[in-house]
Amino acid sequence: MTTATYPFTAVVGMADMRLALLLNAVSPAVGGVLVRGEKGTAKSTAVRALAALLPPVEVVPGCRFSCDPAAPDPRCPDGPHEPGTGAARPARMVELPVGASEDRLVGALDIERALSDGVKAFEPGLLADAHRGVLYVDEVNLLHDHLIDLLLDAAAMGASYVEREGVSVRHAARFLLVGTMNPEEGELRPQLLDRFGLTVEVTASRDTEERVEVVRRRLAYDEDPAGFAARWAEDEGGLRERIAAARALLPGVVLGDRALRQIAAVCAAFEVDGMRADIVTARTATALAAWAGRTDVRTEDVRQAALLSLPHRRRRAPFDAPGLDEGKLDEVLRRFEDEEPEPPEPDQGPGSEEGDGDNGPDGGPERPDDGPGGPEGGPGGGLPHDRAQEPPPAPDPSVPGPREGEPEAADGPETPQEADSGGGAGAGGGGEKAAVGAAEPFRTRRLDVPGLGEGAAGRRSRARTAHGRTTGARRPRGTLSSLHLTATVRAAAPHQHARGRSGPGLLVRRDDLREAVREGREGNLVLFVVDASGSMAARTRMGAIKGAVLSLLLDAYQRRDKVGLITFRGADAELALPPTSSVDTAAARLERLPTGGRTPLAAGLLKAREVLRVERLRDPSRRPLLVVVTDGRATGARREDTARQGAGATPVARAAQAARLLAGDGIASVVVDCESGPVRLGLAGALARELRGTPVTLDELRADSVTALVRDVRNVSTTRRAA
Repeated sequence: MTTATYPFTAVVGMADMRLALLLNAVSPAVGGVLVRGEKGTAKSTAVRALAALLPPVEVVPGCRFSCDPAAPDPRCPDGPHEPGTGAARPARMVELPVGASEDRLVGALDIERALSDGVKAFEPGLLADAHRGVLYVDEVNLLHDHLIDLLLDAAAMGASYVEREGVSVRHAARFLLVGTMNPEEGELRPQLLDRFGLTVEVTASRDTEERVEVVRRRLAYDEDPAGFAARWAEDEGGLRERIAAARALLPGVVLGDRALRQIAAVCAAFEVDGMRADIVTARTATALAAWAGRTDVRTEDVRQAALLSLPHRRRRAPFDAPGLDEGKLDEVLRRFEDEEPEPPEPDQGPGSEEGDGDNGPDGGPERPDDGPGGPEGGPGGGLPHDRAQEPPPAPDPSVPGPREGEPEAADGPETPQEADSGGGAGAGGGGEKAAVGAAEPFRTRRLDVPGLGEGAAGRRSRARTAHGRTTGARRPRGTLSSLHLTATVRAAAPHQHARGRSGPGLLVRRDDLREAVREGREGNLVLFVVDASGSMAARTRMGAIKGAVLSLLLDAYQRRDKVGLITFRGADAELALPPTSSVDTAAARLERLPTGGRTPLAAGLLKAREVLRVERLRDPSRRPLLVVVTDGRATGARREDTARQGAGATPVARAAQAARLLAGDGIASVVVDCESGPVRLGLAGALARELRGTPVTLDELRADSVTALVRDVRNVSTTRRAA
C-alpha cells in the first residue's frame, strides 16, 4: 500500500530550511543544502516532501541513467541515444544510507565479464538513480570521508567517473543535493562544509501554540495520510506552480554591478576562503529575485543570500561554531545606501498578492493554507529570517601566568605523604575553583595503537582498509570490489590448457578472482581521563594542561577519531562526555571544566575501564587509546572502592591496582605527565609502568619539541628511548 508523502506546505515553522530547499528547487546551480539541527525537527520530512513539488522530467525510454531525450548524454553507458520523444516521469528522491559502500554509490563493474569477455558490464549506483532528481543524505557527517568526497565531486562536476582495472565508465549525475546532520554526533571538515551551497540551522520551536499545531498535524497525517494530503493539495499545487514560474523567470534575472560589489564586499569583510562563497551567494541572490517574481537583484536579496551561504564558510578552526554577525553584515551593506537608488518594484508575478508579509511564514494553527506557497512574499521574496541569538564569544584562550618572582599558586598536595593523607584540598568536592581558559593549542605527535586493526577508516593507527597501499591478495569476501590483477592472472594461468583456450584472451573463472588486501590507517576511540583535582588547579598549570588536551582533541579531529572525556576530582569520577564523533563538544566541555578537591585517580581509571568495556560491545572493531592526563598524585577513595580493595590500601596503591586491570585488558595507553617544578616525584611515570603504557611530558607531546623523540604507544612491555 502506498502512503502519501507529508505535504511540504503542511510543515510548521522552519522558515530558513524551507526557503533554502525551495531556492535549490528553483536553481539547482546553488549547490545543495546542508541542514544542521537537533533530532526530531522535521529535517527528513521536509526533504522528502520537496521531491513531490519538483516538475516531472522527460527521459529516454529504457535508459537507466535518465538521459534527457532533447539532449542525450553522448557518453551514456546505455547510449548512444538519438534525440527524440521521451517519456515523462516524476522527479526521483534517492536516499543514500550511512552504511552504503562505494560500489553502491557510484556503481559497480562486473570484473569477471570485463576480463573474460571484454564487456563493460556496469551496474548503476545511486548517483545514476538521482540524476535530474534529489539525492538525500541523512546523517551526512557519519559517512566515510572518501564517500563524501566522491559525492561532492559528482555534485560539483555533474558527472560520475568509475575508473577500475583499466575499465572506465562515465555518466551524467546532476542532482539537487540535500544533507542533514546532528552536530552533536560530529562535524564535517571545513573543506567539505564549503562544498554545500547553503546551510541552515534548525531547532524545535519553544512556542507552545506552534508545538501544539505540529503535533495536531502529525497525528492527523498518521491517522489518514491520503485524506491529509488531499486537504493540502491546493496549496501544494500553488507552490508547484510558483517553482515552475520562478524557474522560467530565472534566466532573465539581471545581477547588476551594484549587487556584485555588495556580494564581494560582504565575502571579503567576513574573510571567507576562496571564491566559492561569492559565486554561491550570487546564484542564491539571483534565485531569490526569481522567487519574488523580479528580474533585478536587490540589497535584501544579497542580505538573505549571505545569511544562507556564508555561516558555514566562516569556520577558521575546527572548534569554531558556524555563524554570522548580522550587525556586521548590515554595516557592510549600509555603505551602498548612498549610491544610486534601486529601481521601482515591478509586478511580483505568481504569489504577488502575498507579498505584504502579514500572514507569517509558519503555517499558524488558524490558517491551514499558510504554507511556503503563501506568505513567503516579504523582502526579497523569501521567508522572514528567524534566527537564534548568536552564541556568546568563547573565552580568551590565553591565560596569564604568575608574575616573575611570584610562586605558583598550587593548592594541592605536593608530596606522596600529603597526597595519601588527604592534605591540600578539602574532602569531597570542596575547594572547587572556576574554570580556567586553555592555553594556545599546538601540533602534537601522533600516538598510535600498536598492531594491525580493521576499524573505521581514519588517519591514526595501521589497519586493513578498503583504501591504501596493496600488501597482498586473497579470495573475495562477498562482492569483488578491488581486483588484484597480478594474483588473478597467476591463479588463472595454470588452467588455460584444461579450459581449452585457443585464442589470445585469458579464460578467467570466478574461482580465479583475487581481491587486493590493502593497508591504510584507521580512526580510534581516544578516551581522555583528565585530573581536575586541587593538585592541578594552579592557574598557569591548568591552562597549560587544558591547552595540551585541546591540542590532542584537535589531533583526534584531524585523524577522524571518536573521543570521550572522563574527569576525576573531589570524591569520584564523572563521564563528562560519552564517546562521540563530536570533537567540538569535547572541546566545549573541557573549556567549562572546574577544578579543585581531592584526587580520586583510581576512580578515574575504573570509570575508564567500564566505559571501554561498554564501547567494545557497541563497536568491537574500533580499537581504543587511553590518554591519562595527571601528575600521578592520588588522594581520597570512594566507599565502594575501600570495601572492595581493603581499608588499608593507600590511594596510590588503589590507582596502581586499577592500572593493572586496564593493562590486563590490553588497552593501549599513554600518560601525559603534568608534574612541574624543579623537584619531581615521578608518580606519573610509575602509573605508566603499571598501565604498560608510555609516559610523555607536556614538552615531549609537542611535535616541534627538540627534546622529544617519536614514541609509539605500547600496550605490552613498552620500550622507552630517551633523547
